[in-house]
Amino acid sequence: MSHHQNRNDVSYFASSSKIIGWREFVTLPQLKIDKIKAKIDTGARSSAIHAFNIHELSQNGKKIIRFQIHPLQRDSKTTVTTEAELLEYRKVRNSGGTTQLRPVIKTNIEVGKYTWPIELTLTNRDVMGFRMLLGRQAVRNKFLVDSGGSFLQSHRKP
Repeated sequence: MSHHQNRNDVSYFASSSKIIGWREFVTLPQLKIDKIKAKIDTGARSSAIHAFNIHELSQNGKKIIRFQIHPLQRDSKTTVTTEAELLEYRKVRNSGGTTQLRPVIKTNIEVGKYTWPIELTLTNRDVMGFRMLLGRQAVRNKFLVDSGGSFLQSHRKP
């Protein structure tokens, strides 16, 4: 690092960090979702996915959540049925200010060539046109968010 560059300099961060757009296509391999468009929402602490037909089951002494997802925006026919281990139920305040008790799961996410585990709350409302919101916990210390960029880590595939 030259003496002209310090850690508060934006160009230092840009050169040393990975940049993510305000929306990206992501993959949730353990949930059998190979492409879902996510809004990266740094105003939200936690990440959420629009799920329905949410049922809690017991399997080998573990609590499992089985649920369905429409992975494609503006498409309510394509449906993925999937399940994951239940971590807990958590109180989450939605964008309208209402507190909901939501099931929380842990699953891997892939964005471009990067994969890491995230916690995901299941909510049975369409999250503002996006089926998935990626909150700041999921991207902290991994990416800088370019609020003007889209699909910087992922490609808009047909």
